[in-house]
Amino acid sequence: MTGTIAVIMIFSIPILGIITDHFQKQSKLKQKMIEDQLELEKLKHENFVIETQKMRLELEQMKLQDHQEKTQIL
Repeated sequence: MTGTIAVIMIFSIPILGIITDHFQKQSKLKQKMIEDQLELEKLKHENFVIETQKMRLELEQMKLQDHQEKTQIL
């Protein structure tokens, strides 16, 4: 009985180490994935802002052209 307990304890320590190491690696991968997702969202937002500014400028340019055409007609 004592021998069985000793064997179980001897083999459980490396198994617990392997499991702990696995969970740590999983956590690090998850952290990296979240950081990458955050960077992607920042890039998406920056792209959205740039496109919005571009569209605003195009709209202003169209308004100016339209106004110039109307003044030329009159």
